[in-house]
Amino acid sequence: MANKLKIRDLTLRDGQQSSFATRMTQAQIDRCLPFYKDAGFYAMEVWGGAVPDSVMRYLNENPWTRLETVHREIGDISKLTALSRGRNLFGYAPYSDEIIDGFCRNAIESGLGIMRIFDALNDVNNVKSTIKYVKKYGGIADCAVCYTVDPKYPQPSFFARLLGKKAPAPVFTDAYFLDKAKQMAALGADMITIKDMSGLIPPERVYKLIKTFKKHLDIPVDFHTHCTPGYGLASVVAAIAAGVDVVDTNCWWFAEGTGAPAIELVYIFCQKMGVELGANMEAVAKINTELKDIRKELELSVFGAEKPLPKAFNPLTDKLPAEVEAEFDRAVKAVGAEDFASLLDACHKIEAYFGFPAPNELVKNAEIPGGMYSNMVAQLKQLKAEDILPRAMELIPSVRLAAGLPPLVTPTSQIVGAQAVNCAMDEKAGRPMYTTKSSQFVGLVKGEYGKTPVPVDPEFRLKICGVREETPYDMSKYAMQPNPELPEAGNVKLAETEKEVLLLELFPMVAKTYLTNAKKKAYDESLMGKLDKVVDKVKVGAESLVGKIKEKVGEIKEAVTAAAAAKPAAPVTGPVVVAPLPGKILEIKVKEGDKVAVNDEVAILDAMKMENSITTDWAGTVKRVHVVEGDTVGMEAVLVEIEE
Repeated sequence: MANKLKIRDLTLRDGQQSSFATRMTQAQIDRCLPFYKDAGFYAMEVWGGAVPDSVMRYLNENPWTRLETVHREIGDISKLTALSRGRNLFGYAPYSDEIIDGFCRNAIESGLGIMRIFDALNDVNNVKSTIKYVKKYGGIADCAVCYTVDPKYPQPSFFARLLGKKAPAPVFTDAYFLDKAKQMAALGADMITIKDMSGLIPPERVYKLIKTFKKHLDIPVDFHTHCTPGYGLASVVAAIAAGVDVVDTNCWWFAEGTGAPAIELVYIFCQKMGVELGANMEAVAKINTELKDIRKELELSVFGAEKPLPKAFNPLTDKLPAEVEAEFDRAVKAVGAEDFASLLDACHKIEAYFGFPAPNELVKNAEIPGGMYSNMVAQLKQLKAEDILPRAMELIPSVRLAAGLPPLVTPTSQIVGAQAVNCAMDEKAGRPMYTTKSSQFVGLVKGEYGKTPVPVDPEFRLKICGVREETPYDMSKYAMQPNPELPEAGNVKLAETEKEVLLLELFPMVAKTYLTNAKKKAYDESLMGKLDKVVDKVKVGAESLVGKIKEKVGEIKEAVTAAAAAKPAAPVTGPVVVAPLPGKILEIKVKEGDKVAVNDEVAILDAMKMENSITTDWAGTVKRVHVVEGDTVGMEAVLVEIEE
């Protein structure tokens, strides 16, 4: 057991992502930062993961501004941490070394201290470039091994066993994880994280794994987990007893449930175990004062209602009831005796006393990350398709196995989760499963994301991708995203700085929308500023004139709208291509008069952050396109009409 435990606070990134769908605004972040300065955390995770995408997509904010603002306030008191997906960076596709280099340099110049680097397939080849460039520019390379479990394979029947058939051998053994850690240490990793993104690691397993890592590695070991299936708190206590150097926690109001364990509970355990905790708990209490209000704001904005709150608790001022104190003591005694069943039971009783969510058996059995679950709930609610959630959850394990058994962490969690939704939608509509598939799922099965832990069945790959052989991503074909001038914004470039170019590369559609709106707003404000000066100088009633012009324009718009509404839409007479699931039209691939064949692509639909190729079941001529790019459509909405 180590004498001192360092804390990486996850509240402002993973905490809000796991519990509140990454909707925390810059203004809400700013309210907490003065107290974070005094908290003395070893590290604060504030960036990466879903943050860069979400702040543009949902909050209309600049991701670089978030990182730079936090660094201005915190300085070097705590190292700022981001989560990076190796060669995929923050996006959903592999990137060239040029992009990885520029991204790492800009992130570190903007204040990043530690880059936690992982690959969703545990393919070490995919983290090499990021390690190199993070270290080149003075950052700390924290390399994560993604923890996952083997599926529960059906056991061979008696007669099958007689014929020599055996269940598949385990893949995700302690030797497997240690091998991955050693490979990354050899590449220059400054620390190793056991990244249990699904919260699936029980206390006895992490105890053994930490001991193994500490024995064979000469660099610090961090433990990251979630509480959703019910192991989180007990597993952190076991990791501390095993000698872990750093653990990841959340502050009280963002802790437990789908998030990481609460630092307040870890603090009590450290006191009882004789371990010094590297955090100022008085400052943590002040952070929590802000977080309680922010939690309510997020619940109302994301979920439309407040959730039950745990009991308020400050370990510095609140006395525990004797029976709860006894559970802490029982847990400490149990971990010392390696009685992990008693440890887990005591931790469950502690969490229940404080009103934290009970273990989620659905998530535990589906073997998915809590953040993946909360994001699926939020996105399906937005798509008005909540009814298919239970079936989609049931399908996740089989979709995962078919795709080569990837650990479920972004982007593979999103790819597999979205495909499970697609399969559930197909099934509901009476179509064969995998009729609707995202381009990212095709890429995963094809081999473009790297080597999966187990090989994909060539026949399944043929069905999904049209090829039997594994086909790695061809970097020679990488092309930068278009960066046009914007006439509506004074002909400025869509991306004017290197940081904006990087956003466009990592999040093409989201960044295009965000940057276009930002440039138009800046241009309009600039024009209005010039107009205001003219009005002030001339003072000849320009305001009145502008008002009359606006009024007339409004009348014209109303007349045009009324005329359009009055004109009846021509009836649909031919075969149609419909949306297989709700989403947003990213691109229309055909126009009226085009000839199309069966399985030709007619549109690309964005749903749950995945790009879904929409094809036609009909051959003929495009009679009418019923949507435009940017339209939000419901399931079964008519997209294209075909004339045979």
